[in-house]
Amino acid sequence: MKNTKKTIVITGVSSGFGEESVRAFADRGYRVWGTMRDVNGRNANKKAALESHSPNISIIDVNVADDKSVENGFQKILSEGPVDILINNAGIMYLGITEAFSIAQAHEQMETNYYGAVRTMQAVLPGMRKAKSGLIINTSSLVGQISPPFFATYSATKHALEGYSQGLRYEVSPFGIDVALIEPGPFGTGLLAAGQAPSRSDIIASYGDLAGVPSAMGSHFAEFLKSDAAPKPKLVVDAYLALAEMPFGKRPTRTVVGITWGVDEMNSAKQPIQDRVLKEMQLEKILGGVSA
Repeated sequence: MKNTKKTIVITGVSSGFGEESVRAFADRGYRVWGTMRDVNGRNANKKAALESHSPNISIIDVNVADDKSVENGFQKILSEGPVDILINNAGIMYLGITEAFSIAQAHEQMETNYYGAVRTMQAVLPGMRKAKSGLIINTSSLVGQISPPFFATYSATKHALEGYSQGLRYEVSPFGIDVALIEPGPFGTGLLAAGQAPSRSDIIASYGDLAGVPSAMGSHFAEFLKSDAAPKPKLVVDAYLALAEMPFGKRPTRTVVGITWGVDEMNSAKQPIQDRVLKEMQLEKILGGVSA
């Protein structure tokens, strides 16, 4: 019997938004593929727990920062059938004195947060174009639109993801495919705690009293995110679900979730200017079907 369930792939499901999303989409009747690293080692119990939640769930080992791992993982997924929805949720974040992060550390974040998303999008887009239908949700951040101090190496990856997603949205809309961005504010997902400190210790020392600010700021954030006043990760999961269930062409390009830091206002002002590029490049008739 033909499978009529919509198939969704969610990356980075070992914790946070991804873990909650796997359960939420399975509970709505979706066929859910979740990806995480080391499913036979440190994440074996998480894989087992998620798969025991619903027969709709399969968890496979994919490292989005590795070409071959993505190729092998999506070959397995696509062997079952086409992907209707992709949520790029996997991400890493380092907080600290920007100059003190090594090139290797900047590269690590870009490999996961930007190139990782590009890899998975390239894996599903041919099938989506063939089906004339699909949705890609890329998890960005408030700092994909603004750039606070001490977040710059992370912020750069999200600015890159935003630029790629915006341009791609125009190009694939004639095929019935939507590309949307979720921009969460601070949430207690463990992302901050899992980061690395800057490796260039000599640079940190040369910053004097300022060197201790990122650590103090991180501790303040961590305490706030444990409090009752902190926004709950379910808000992001609900935003994923809402986008998934909207019709093609009605989904906003960007959705801010939780604390906004004024990014919602920036988006409202920026998007009409952004969309004018189609007119300026005389592409309105070809690519002008989706904006907002």
